[in-house]
Amino acid sequence: MTTTQLTTEFEKARPRLRSYLLRITANVEDTNDLLQDTYIKALEKITSWRAEASLQTWFFAIATNLAKDHQRARWRFTEKVTDIAREAALANPEFFREAMNIHANSPQGNFEIKEHIAFCFTCIAKSLPLEQQIGLLLKEVYEFKMTEIARIMDITEAMTKYYLHTGRTKMIGIFEGRCSLINKEGICHQCSELNGIFNPHQQLQEELVKISLVREAADAGKERLFQLRMEIIRGIDPFESNAAELQLHHLEHNRRVMENYLKKDGD
Repeated sequence: MTTTQLTTEFEKARPRLRSYLLRITANVEDTNDLLQDTYIKALEKITSWRAEASLQTWFFAIATNLAKDHQRARWRFTEKVTDIAREAALANPEFFREAMNIHANSPQGNFEIKEHIAFCFTCIAKSLPLEQQIGLLLKEVYEFKMTEIARIMDITEAMTKYYLHTGRTKMIGIFEGRCSLINKEGICHQCSELNGIFNPHQQLQEELVKISLVREAADAGKERLFQLRMEIIRGIDPFESNAAELQLHHLEHNRRVMENYLKKDGD
């Protein structure tokens, strides 16, 4: 394979790699650095690629290895990230001023609940052990096969199945206990609160009925609700959606708040 051919194929894979790395790191700057490092590493290892693995799988394997090394020295988020970040936002008027400015002036400043569902998944998934988080993303969001995930993560298929099962079970449990959008007993009302802030003239129910997740919630089991969440997330590129700039602003806020919170908690 020539350098030109590799570059062409990497550019095709770039959007998926970029969104994948963002969902691991929750940091745009780190994402862009890791994406560039992935390309450089692929160029360095160009002679090691073998046709038994697709180039996309190979690119994801390189990106995953770099992301794992990068993230191991960093704290995982807590399951209560949305509560902690909400309290910090209420105490920081600048956060909402900047958010309202984005909402008013950016073509990517809309607030849509389906976008926030994807945002919420990114934050909560960061409370999982790193291998569970990565395995869940590869399987449920990027739809790699089990054999491909094992190759990407450089582990056995048995360990792949273990990480997927434990990660999926944990996420279903968190959503069941926290998401008031679906489970009326849930304690997180962030979706409805933010919709009221950014869309004050829009009825919440009008927005909700557009989402199959909400329409089916009354009859669907926990597994089905999880799959509906994944369908929403798979359809959203966090850098290219109508809400991208607003949600990235929100994600950066959550990351900074969580890092400060965990640092204080660890001292």
